[in-house]
Amino acid sequence: MFNKIYMENWERAEHFKYYMALLKTNYTMNVEIDITKLYDFVRKHRLKFFPAMLYAVIKGVNMNKEFRMAYKDGELGYWDWCDPSYTIFHPDDKTFSDIWSEYHEDFATFYKGVVKDIEEYKDVKGVKTKGGRGENFCPVSSVPWINFKALSHDTYTEPGMLFPVIVFGKFVEKNGKKMIPLSIFVSHAVADGWHTSKLVKDIEEIAKSADNWIKVEV
Repeated sequence: MFNKIYMENWERAEHFKYYMALLKTNYTMNVEIDITKLYDFVRKHRLKFFPAMLYAVIKGVNMNKEFRMAYKDGELGYWDWCDPSYTIFHPDDKTFSDIWSEYHEDFATFYKGVVKDIEEYKDVKGVKTKGGRGENFCPVSSVPWINFKALSHDTYTEPGMLFPVIVFGKFVEKNGKKMIPLSIFVSHAVADGWHTSKLVKDIEEIAKSADNWIKVEV
């Protein structure tokens, strides 16, 4: 599951050391992506939108090893895959809790797991409410109340977590398309603009190919 990186053979070794030790930089990329087909197929099959969008995001992450990088036992490497660690909202007191679900390439299996976890923990209060999360996770949040133009993270800390933090907001219709804001907070040590741009494009292409993976009612 965890693949060690050997600095002497890694093409990004110099860049990694530069951004980890000298210029400790994180950055946020804010974009809009087309989720028309994803939304249409969710409605067609009477599914919930959030688990489907979560699938598109985490599948994109799992297609790019730069966004699965971490330290394990003091060694730098990357996981074979990451599970999504995501937030659920409590309407009664306006707080949130962070839970996680297992990643599955098969959408139906993934969807059922997310729906089950949300139902089980929807009334459990606290920041972290589902135990057992592994070290291989990617944080994903939704802000469904607003169609934001940009989002930034002001977190001063020594660069320890290398996973991205991904947030999507409320979608709107533009020129007949449903567009959703997507924000990706990245450690520059592991990913440059090219890598993050590829991740964005991968997520959008997954959403546009929803007819290939949303085929039956779950």
